[in-house]
Amino acid sequence: MKILLLVSSMHAGGAERVAATLVNAWAERGDAPTLLPTYSSKGSCFYPVSDGVDFVWLADLAGVRGGGPLAAIARLRALRKHIRALRPDVVVSFLTNVNVAAVLATRGLKVPVIVCERTNPVVGKSAGPLLSLARRLTYPFADMVTVQAQATVEPFQRMVPGLRRLEVVPNPLPPELASAPVAARLPAVDARRRIMAMGRLVPEKQFDLLIDVFGLLADANPRWDLCIWGEGPAREALQARIDGLGLADRITLAGRTETPWEVLSQGDAFALTSAVEGFPNVLLEAMALGLPCVAFDCPSGPREMTREGQDALLVAAGDRQGLAQALTRLMQDEALRLALAERAARAARGRYALPAVLGIWDELFAKVGARNARAAVKEGVPQ
Repeated sequence: MKILLLVSSMHAGGAERVAATLVNAWAERGDAPTLLPTYSSKGSCFYPVSDGVDFVWLADLAGVRGGGPLAAIARLRALRKHIRALRPDVVVSFLTNVNVAAVLATRGLKVPVIVCERTNPVVGKSAGPLLSLARRLTYPFADMVTVQAQATVEPFQRMVPGLRRLEVVPNPLPPELASAPVAARLPAVDARRRIMAMGRLVPEKQFDLLIDVFGLLADANPRWDLCIWGEGPAREALQARIDGLGLADRITLAGRTETPWEVLSQGDAFALTSAVEGFPNVLLEAMALGLPCVAFDCPSGPREMTREGQDALLVAAGDRQGLAQALTRLMQDEALRLALAERAARAARGRYALPAVLGIWDELFAKVGARNARAAVKEGVPQ
């Protein structure tokens, strides 16, 4: 099957990681995937992409760089021309701005289009008024729209009426991580222990709240430290907060890493304190690695991923006292940490294994009438 996957860039982001995982898997099983980043300045590819994937930059096809209305029109025309020439069995697009372009570029070409929201569009702020209007106007013409969590379905249907089909597709666990050993969680009695957090240093991740809460607990838990991985515009303010608490030796802003699984596996617990998420890859990865986790029950993602708190400690979104209590339980109860670690790894590696998620995609391909869709053959899904 010829699958064209459109994504904004191939920088070090969650959508980009999922895009690379999917096209690599499709190529390995014998499909013919094309990965086409639409980023106006081209950029670079952070994640490894298989030789079996046709990798094409829209900026090269359009022959333009940079922004502006004329450049945008040139890229849209180039995208339509490429789709017409490629004749894919299905087009899949990630991220709102790319989704709008995908719908416009395929009008009248009789190619099924599946557009995918990669955050929680109901509460997220990534789409401004104009893009939100464009989404409302174009999404009803897509053959299918996907979100990442069941909790998003009903509010998004109200937000964008007239959708043909709205489905839920979780992110797959990368196969390398699914087969990685689960790290032992029994450090020496006198060893230091670390709570890990990871994400872009922006207000939505609420690392300031995490720092404040850890600051309240630090004296009572002298062997524990907090390590926050990531970069972003809030670095200076977060560092000032750490310094103000006098905890520069206990709380570290470790910066960006190209080996997130390796650094996460060096921790003893994980905390997710985001105000908004769609499907937090980092929580999935921490669970799969066998880290006992604490997560805010933000509007979508963590509740479903943790099976309503069975596989991690789920805290009401923004609840500082609840977060403090949950972190205290983890830091002071080794048996709880071990039990949560075992449950988290088993659940994440089972429910979100790549073969399971690929099966969901095959079902979606069959539902939109993609030619040669595997699910139509295997499951008898009507086309």
